[in-house]
Amino acid sequence: MERRIEELEYEQLMLSRYTVAQHRSQDAMDRSVYLLLSRIDALGPMSIGELSEAFLLDASTLQRQTGAAMRTGVLMRIPDPDGGLARKFALTEQGRAQLRDVREHSVEVLHNLLTDWPDDDVNRFAELMRRFNSSIEDYRRLKASAAEAQRQPQGPVPGGS
Repeated sequence: MERRIEELEYEQLMLSRYTVAQHRSQDAMDRSVYLLLSRIDALGPMSIGELSEAFLLDASTLQRQTGAAMRTGVLMRIPDPDGGLARKFALTEQGRAQLRDVREHSVEVLHNLLTDWPDDDVNRFAELMRRFNSSIEDYRRLKASAAEAQRQPQGPVPGGS
């Protein structure tokens, strides 16, 4: 059986294009803010370090994103609920409401797109997308670990002075 990797690459590109257009057309929330709020909503309050690890982004990028989200009133800083020193980010009521509205819109669009698909196909597609996204995250973590290992200072050279 042929592995249709090139076709998959093209379809992934098209999916990315359509997904961005879907959120842009709604004008409700920036894509990066939507991703940020979705992750915090799913996992609970998170620090910059936790967000950095989850998204594999540097702290300065996340500082800009969280700062913008705080200025729009969808995110707030709170003390660590577990008593840690780092402050964490949590959704405000406005953020929770906006996330719910954007998510409901996205789900409605997907429902309309897949209305003629059999339930088994929709469920299988969801399983494959989850697996695909997990593979992407695993690959990115592996690459980040390899890059970090290369940045680490090397020990003394054997036979060197």
